[in-house]
Amino acid sequence: MSSDDVDAVLIGRNEGARLVAALESLRGQVRRVVYVDSGSTDGSVAAARAAGATVVQLDAATPFTAARGRNAGFAALDDPGLVLFVDSDCTLEPGFVDAARAHLARHPRIGLVTGWRSEVAPHASLYNRLCDWEWHRPAGPIRSCGGDILVRASAWRAVDGQRPDLIAGEDEEFCLRLSQAGWGLERLPLAMTRHDAAMTRFGQWWARAVRAGHAFAQMGTLHPHHWRAERRRVWLYAVALPLAVVVLLFVAPAWSALLALAYPVSLIRTARGLARDGVDGAVRWRLAALLVLSKLPNLVGMATYWSRRLRGHAMTLIEYK
Repeated sequence: MSSDDVDAVLIGRNEGARLVAALESLRGQVRRVVYVDSGSTDGSVAAARAAGATVVQLDAATPFTAARGRNAGFAALDDPGLVLFVDSDCTLEPGFVDAARAHLARHPRIGLVTGWRSEVAPHASLYNRLCDWEWHRPAGPIRSCGGDILVRASAWRAVDGQRPDLIAGEDEEFCLRLSQAGWGLERLPLAMTRHDAAMTRFGQWWARAVRAGHAFAQMGTLHPHHWRAERRRVWLYAVALPLAVVVLLFVAPAWSALLALAYPVSLIRTARGLARDGVDGAVRWRLAALLVLSKLPNLVGMATYWSRRLRGHAMTLIEYK
């Protein structure tokens, strides 16, 4: 199956060797490659040009966002048919483009397909393992997905691409609007990309969780039903329960202790969910602890969003690398 009508857009910032690997993985699988750079200082621009990619350098006068980069990359393409969007810390798996292209040819009302993303080194750190678990979701019709997608150019144009003011969750928000416009979305049961989170420190995980909280809050103002459960869990476990436990400690200590049991109960339920997903026992409890703890940095991210919004400040990136 030919990939002559598939063009690729990569976005990145200081990805170095990961960008080189990403560009190499696209060779022979797509027609053209556009690389959009967000102020790199590590030679990424030169590496992309050496690989034959068209390079778009974003003006630093406007805050960088992934959505802004993807929009700029799409605009740089000449009459695209299908566009593959991949982040520059990912490599494309052989065969996915042809299979996805064929699937779209058979189903004209599907506007977007994605596949499975996996981590390059899931056992290098607990945080990488968490990412690997997060990426693997059931195949079939979906409402939203992450940034590795093959999309019809006509569908992209129909909803005016992605919102450049979103610093996170821009992929999910784009998918929701695409679905609302009548397009189908599907995750194919195929390996699509290999991702290199390179997340080895607690501080990196914390920053990533803060960014997720920012996305929860910002999405709530645009699509109130999306991530509603996530926002509720943050308010429950990071605000309501701690306050209730502290207050009751002085007036009804027994009730305070009973409420505090909500955390170990949540830990057990989370670990059971991970077990159903095939996560082994040695790692399961540590991942569960991170997921329970994540409500705190999520709360920080939500508060950051509302603080910025109320003060009229720009929504600038929260980076973990």
